[in-house]
Amino acid sequence: MAEPEERTQEAIHVRQVTEVHGNYNKEGEGEPGKFSLQLILDEGAEEHVLRIPAEDVRTLMLMLDEAESIYFDTERGALILRGLD
Repeated sequence: MAEPEERTQEAIHVRQVTEVHGNYNKEGEGEPGKFSLQLILDEGAEEHVLRIPAEDVRTLMLMLDEAESIYFDTERGALILRGLD
């Protein structure tokens, strides 16, 4: 049986994004590359990687830069940006 603290951690589905690391991988010759963002959640309590289509990277990066705070719903895979102007 899981300990109380372990059950609490499993019950948390929305976590604050505390760091974002960007990555670009070249694919094959003449093929488009792939972008990804590694989200560090709650100071390392959890991590998640988003794979981003090239045409969406600029918009998402601008939104992340403008956001007052960023959250990620691990259950639904949804990025939540708070305080956009």
